[in-house]
Amino acid sequence: MEAATATTATDERPGTAPASGAARIEVTGLAVHFPVMRGQLFRREVGRVRAVDGVSFSIRRGETFGLVGESGCGKTTIARTILKLLEPTGGTIHFDGQDVTRLKGGGLKRFRRQVQAIFQDPYSSLNPRMTVGDILREPFIVHAMGLDRAGLDREVHSLLDVCGLPRRIAGRYPHEMSGGQRQRVGIARALALKPELIVCDEAVSALDVSVQAQIVNLLEELQKAFGLTYLFIAHDLGVVRHLCRRVGVMYLGRLVEQGDADALFDRPAHPYTRALLSAVPVPDPAIEAERTPQPLDGEVPSPVNPPSGCVFHPRCPIAIPECAAAPPAPRAMGADHFAACIRAGTPLPPSLALAPSIPIEGAAP
Repeated sequence: MEAATATTATDERPGTAPASGAARIEVTGLAVHFPVMRGQLFRREVGRVRAVDGVSFSIRRGETFGLVGESGCGKTTIARTILKLLEPTGGTIHFDGQDVTRLKGGGLKRFRRQVQAIFQDPYSSLNPRMTVGDILREPFIVHAMGLDRAGLDREVHSLLDVCGLPRRIAGRYPHEMSGGQRQRVGIARALALKPELIVCDEAVSALDVSVQAQIVNLLEELQKAFGLTYLFIAHDLGVVRHLCRRVGVMYLGRLVEQGDADALFDRPAHPYTRALLSAVPVPDPAIEAERTPQPLDGEVPSPVNPPSGCVFHPRCPIAIPECAAAPPAPRAMGADHFAACIRAGTPLPPSLALAPSIPIEGAAP
């Protein structure tokens, strides 16, 4: 595997790769609804789960775009739809200018070579009946790359070298490896066909902290070496800030805020983003002792029957009657920083005041 040479550098912060202005992938008005059926003999649709509703964002070439939000907000549904594992109800997904939602046959197979995934659980995502060597050979066989046995073995060894694994591990089964080794095998498999975009769906959340830092560093190194573009889905906001250039915040199937990572973490505009950040513990005991964060009132509404207007307004500490009237359009809060809130930037109650911003850490040297 030959490394791509980066020619443009716009951000020297560790964890972000150079990104050009051209969009690698562009998601516009994406909606994914699942029907709720009732009846045994005569089944009928009685409702719809609005897992994703009107989400739009783009990811530039060579960039890492982070997607955060609480469980059930639609992050993984977006990932699966981009990967063509789910069909969208509405909206478009353009990859290098091509509408992915219309791809079939040979066009879809070529797309799958360009877009790969790293899954959350490194054990369940690997076939327990296959050795590491067989797992890494499979993509070349499925996509008919025309390699003989010796060529396949060379590719396997190259992938293991790139991902920091010893070549002897090619003869092992997944249960014979540690969690970190299994995740490196998952990363190697994702790299096999030299993709342009990798979807990392909670790729480090199932690992302990020390192994998590190693995988984060590996992802950074691979991005710099091969010019990869990442969609990075995670709950750990410290890792997201370290690794991502831009971040989107989701709530109940909607993208409520997105922008440059530093701007979003230092100057969050949407009340949900501010509440999310206020829940993050601060590593300084003195500062943490002075904080009095309080959870948001109420429960997350059902995606089968979401609230009218802004979906966050029933729990929002600064909501006004107008918030329930219509879904808010994104408002510009700065350069490349948008918040879907008619009261974006309004001061929060003292109980939800932000602690000092999350530091740019997360990966061990």
